[in-house]
Amino acid sequence: MDAVRVALLREVLAGTEWPGAARRFAGTLRSSLVPHRGGLLLVGTEEYEPWHLAAHLVDEAAWSGLPELAPTLVRHRVRHGDPAHLAVGLGRLEAAGRGATLLMVAPERPDAGLLQRVHDARRAGATVLSLDGGDAEVRGLAHEALTVAEDAGVDLDTVQHLVSAAAGENSLPSPRGGRRLRDRLSDLADRLTAPPPARW
Repeated sequence: MDAVRVALLREVLAGTEWPGAARRFAGTLRSSLVPHRGGLLLVGTEEYEPWHLAAHLVDEAAWSGLPELAPTLVRHRVRHGDPAHLAVGLGRLEAAGRGATLLMVAPERPDAGLLQRVHDARRAGATVLSLDGGDAEVRGLAHEALTVAEDAGVDLDTVQHLVSAAAGENSLPSPRGGRRLRDRLSDLADRLTAPPPARW
């Protein structure tokens, strides 16, 4: 989703909790990655694979100059012949420990096997974050959770767009102290799509 579409989405959701909640969650995600540089693991449930979020985070990593935002997509089913970036199975979670960040996207309750692997990764020192549908056990495993309940007025895919865009936007300033081109373009898009000021 490009900067103009994200700006329009934020305008539509202005006055709701979602733009601010997504920015806070993205800030937690970013701060768990930058200091440790231990890698970002992204996993979904058996029924829901967050490949779309993975693609957006790869784009944001490139645009923002934060390569650590590019996740390793951990998949429940890996087939022989899958390309390397799609061939990482659940066994990768067993190696997650201190310095790693595990982002679990769970619109519904994950199976017990995944929950146990995430629990083990947390005990080994990984930071666990969740974008979830409200399951109590998922929230209990996460250091930070952003829950999108059924009656939230938005869906989980929309919130994933907000989170991925915010993760790339609010990075640390460049050594020159200037703002990144992407941030300036996003601000310009916000101004261009904003309604004109009221005249009395």
